[in-house]
Amino acid sequence: MASDNYTDHAKHEDMKVLHGMGYAQELSRSMSKFSNFAISFSIICILSGGINSFAQAISSVGGAGAGIGWITGCLISGMFALSMAQIASAFPTAGGLYHWASILGSRFWGWLTAWLNLLGLITVLGAINIGTAYFFAGTFGPSFGFTGTDWQVVGFVAVITIIQAIFNHIGIKATTFLTDISGYIIFATTAVLVVSCLYFAPAIEISRLWTFSNYSGEAGGNVFPQSDNMFYLFLLCLLLPVYTITGYDASAHTSEETKNAAVSVPKGIVSAVLWSSLVGWLMLCAIMLAIPDMNAAAAQGWGAFFGTINAIMPAGLATVLYLGIFIAQLLCGLATVTSASRMLFAFSRDDGVPGFSKALATVSPKYRTPVNAIWTATALCILYVVLALSIKVEGTSIYVIVVNSTLVFLFLSFTIPLVAAMLNFGGPKWPKPGPWAMSAGVYKLVTVLSVAGMGIILFIAVAPPNERVLYVVAGFIAIALVLWFAVENRRFEGPPTGERIAQRQAAIKAAEAAVGETG
Repeated sequence: MASDNYTDHAKHEDMKVLHGMGYAQELSRSMSKFSNFAISFSIICILSGGINSFAQAISSVGGAGAGIGWITGCLISGMFALSMAQIASAFPTAGGLYHWASILGSRFWGWLTAWLNLLGLITVLGAINIGTAYFFAGTFGPSFGFTGTDWQVVGFVAVITIIQAIFNHIGIKATTFLTDISGYIIFATTAVLVVSCLYFAPAIEISRLWTFSNYSGEAGGNVFPQSDNMFYLFLLCLLLPVYTITGYDASAHTSEETKNAAVSVPKGIVSAVLWSSLVGWLMLCAIMLAIPDMNAAAAQGWGAFFGTINAIMPAGLATVLYLGIFIAQLLCGLATVTSASRMLFAFSRDDGVPGFSKALATVSPKYRTPVNAIWTATALCILYVVLALSIKVEGTSIYVIVVNSTLVFLFLSFTIPLVAAMLNFGGPKWPKPGPWAMSAGVYKLVTVLSVAGMGIILFIAVAPPNERVLYVVAGFIAIALVLWFAVENRRFEGPPTGERIAQRQAAIKAAEAAVGETG
């Protein structure tokens, strides 16, 4: 674990930045630079999305889905991460995306970003835990009579999400202890998986990694509809890396709990994406090379990963790997509860949730965590999974519905503040960058590429048979516009600015005294 060189001066500087934005140091600032990296690395968790969504690579264009598709998707996510890191250095606060869109855009853009990001975080928590349920069903489930029926999955998700919330409730130190361990588990399990796949592979055909094969329709287990358009199928394979390499906004959401946040947070974002991309590529390539028969594996659809591991590895080794992957997936969900609750807390302290803001912005003096926000995020996740079950299309996995919804909501919430920041970089709203920064030209190029990437993500997320995701997103935006112009435009003030920051200094001192914080 990382050593602690957090001086009184550094602590004072962190609090000074937070006070300058109009907020009190209510949360416990105890996360090291490594812990900030680890929480994003744990949510990205290549052993979660990379394993549970493996079929989206092989059942589209075959081996090239891993060898080439993974790199392409990671580059898209990497552009978002770099652009986000630059802003996080200048504005290190919980609920970062919401604040960035508000400060650099407007009250409306901040308000819309907050709701999009909250929905994205709730749905990604659902996607992660649904994926864990399906993974459990395919590994240890038969021993417990767990076959992965829809309602079994809902019950499983409810239980593990509640457990994840309990660990979040009792303090950030408990959470970071587990997510720090998660980082090591991910590295170690992935290393064993890669070596084992290559060692037990019947034959190594490197050319698989750049060979395009059409496995759409029945040939690929009906993961994707039949199509003869290879470019279209290649875009669909990007669902694997783009979904997996997300969640790095957790580093920003935990800014107020991170030491030396203006430097540690952007480094945490970029490092988490970089390491996940590199290690994830090695893992997927090894799995793809270990497959005994590509045609047979693709036809297994969502069971392609299990079919490969069970076919080539000794049962004992497979069980050990499955256990490591399962633990990593549980900790991935735990870290996501942290991220979602901090976003809800940050939005609520600016009265973003009418009627509930005061309760959701409450911080426990004992645990220094936003306990009500934690349990609300947990309840919303479970409710969302039940809703996804009730409206799903026959023959379509709940996992696919939730994953595609997550992509749209999350990346829209990423795009709004990034565009606002690019347009205001160097202007009166953002006169100078933070201590971690790219040159102005590189930063703007990266952001333009991010916006282009958003177009690709939107296209693949709503492609058949998931057109209903577009209707859901369009419906949400329509409702949001009505609410904004009818009510929130007059009520919601957004983050404090100007004189409002000065007026809050007494309240800041009182809030810090209530939780025992000393400057």
